[in-house]
Amino acid sequence: MQFNKFRIEKLGVTIELTTFAPEGKVAEYHAILHVEPQGEPFEKQLRRIILAEKELMALDDMAGAKPVFKRYFLSDAANQRPLMPQDDTCTVSYIQQPPLDGSKLATWFYLQRGTEIIPTSDRLRSTVIRHNGYEHLWTMGLTIAEGSSYSQTQNLLEDYEELLEEHQMTLEDHCIRTWFFVRDVDTQYKGLVLARWENFAQHGLVPETHYIASTGIGGNPSDPKAIIQLGSYALKGFKPEQQRYLYATSHLNRTSEYGVTFERGTLLKFGDRNHAIISGTASINNKGEVEHVGDVVMQTKRMWENVETLLAEAGMTMDDAAQLIVYLRDTADFEVVSEMFRQKYPNTPTVFTLAPVCRPTWLIEMECMAIQPAKNDSFNDF
Repeated sequence: MQFNKFRIEKLGVTIELTTFAPEGKVAEYHAILHVEPQGEPFEKQLRRIILAEKELMALDDMAGAKPVFKRYFLSDAANQRPLMPQDDTCTVSYIQQPPLDGSKLATWFYLQRGTEIIPTSDRLRSTVIRHNGYEHLWTMGLTIAEGSSYSQTQNLLEDYEELLEEHQMTLEDHCIRTWFFVRDVDTQYKGLVLARWENFAQHGLVPETHYIASTGIGGNPSDPKAIIQLGSYALKGFKPEQQRYLYATSHLNRTSEYGVTFERGTLLKFGDRNHAIISGTASINNKGEVEHVGDVVMQTKRMWENVETLLAEAGMTMDDAAQLIVYLRDTADFEVVSEMFRQKYPNTPTVFTLAPVCRPTWLIEMECMAIQPAKNDSFNDF
């Protein structure tokens, strides 16, 4: 894994880039772009980000790379999204989770080289990637503009399940990861939890079987009538033994014990690499209790410990993390927390956003994706 950080001075944009590119194999890239606030309108910051993306893609090391998905973290999604051009390069998520560096937007790109990438491949504008017998389906930014958080979650899941069926997949066998962004999470999260629990039970996803790695976090869709926004990743063509769920029972309990339905993390094994997908993780113990109420510094340390324990169960460390998304409830905590991250994980691309966690007493949450070289002879390469 290679980590690079460089600043395009003329644009005032900093790019943090992770490259996983084994010789002769598929290359994977995670890039987070930060634009320096310069007191100008959103459109000028957006233009600088777009130009920086073009410069990134023009680098010799990025030759042949294509985007799989993009996520734009916006400070005012309802007003900013209409100003953004249509992007047909891949599936895209636009969510109001203001970057905490004072800018109006930041972006996270995931790219690959060496695979067949088909953007906007279906009615929900998914990206399909095909290689070595695998079919990866990334679907971002799904919303419905009517109903309660319960009914929106219910309808979104049903629509997504119909899409999976069109791709000869099912929720229970092929969905690897989801994101649920919730407007006013303190009051609307309960409806999401109930609708997801009911839907999953219909598909045989119960405590005795398994759930799906996920983040459920505060975030406003660009449509003011949308309460819930869904993003997802599904995979077809893998053997059941290629997937293993991560529990870290010394530090965490099963989420079903406190009424929610997601897995703490998922390990995917391919012939030439392992992927660990870590769900949104906060300062919680193995009884489902919040640790260090009111203390963001101690909550950050416990959160790190939980994530590191999940990765250790996958045979990885934080050195394998390709990117970090950090969600904070209180903007006043940004300075101290960002400095903590700079000291502990100085090389990993990271974005800090304003996004309340699903329990008010959780002050911080993080998620990550990790990649590790491996030799798993029983499985096809990625």
